[in-house]
Amino acid sequence: MRLLISPMFVRMAAVALSAVTAFVLGLVVVRVLRRQMVEGSNISEDLGPETGNALYPYTAVIQQLKQQKFALENEKQVQQRRAKTSEHITASMISHLPCGVLFVAPNGLIKQANAAARRMLGFASPLGMSVGELFRDAVAVSGAEAGSKVAEAFHSALQSKAGANHFESSYFTPGSEERMLKFTLIPMCAPAGEMLGVASVISDESATADSQRARVLHSETSAEMALELRTSLATIREWAEKMRGTTDREQTRGLAEDISAEAERLEKMVGGFLAGSREDQALGARA
Repeated sequence: MRLLISPMFVRMAAVALSAVTAFVLGLVVVRVLRRQMVEGSNISEDLGPETGNALYPYTAVIQQLKQQKFALENEKQVQQRRAKTSEHITASMISHLPCGVLFVAPNGLIKQANAAARRMLGFASPLGMSVGELFRDAVAVSGAEAGSKVAEAFHSALQSKAGANHFESSYFTPGSEERMLKFTLIPMCAPAGEMLGVASVISDESATADSQRARVLHSETSAEMALELRTSLATIREWAEKMRGTTDREQTRGLAEDISAEAERLEKMVGGFLAGSREDQALGARA
């Protein structure tokens, strides 16, 4: 009697009863699941091959869709490889061009510069610089932008989306070397009209400008030379007439000495002029 009213016994009995109940419920659930599985298998056997034939078109469509997906993935990979190859070829061509190439982003910062552009502008790497920092006080001296700063021309090209713009500018490198540069600004836009930036092609016209200045100087020197020769020849003619009209030996000797000295001076002057002309021709050939 004491055992039946003992709390420990009551607890053990409750645990045992719970375990038996759980075991019975588990057996019931297992039997129900097994019966459902058997019934499903019987239904599949009862449907027969006709049901498989009816599902065949759907299976074929699914297989075709998988093949199309695989083909699209392959085509995408091929297009990506082609785009990457084209990008590498373009970058290699631009880097080896003899003319300078700059690409300016819509925010006015230098995004790309090839070796020729870095050499002409005198910067080891202008990437990340603004056009204002790069060109500073450089002013266009020809073209539609004559009189305006080069940086302003770049900003105008970024805003206008117009055609190519050509102008020349006198540019000083960080080492204070003056160069005459010719710019071609080309706005780059996406098919939707979005501004991508401005591509600039730069050529160094310094040698041509030096050659032109040399030709102008040579032309001025030629005019001065012609005037000098005309004056000297008139003087020599005058002295020769005096020699012909005099019988004084001393006077004749003096006139002859004057004519000889004048001829020697003309010879030196013409020699210097010819030497300068050869230098100008060599400069023009290098240009």
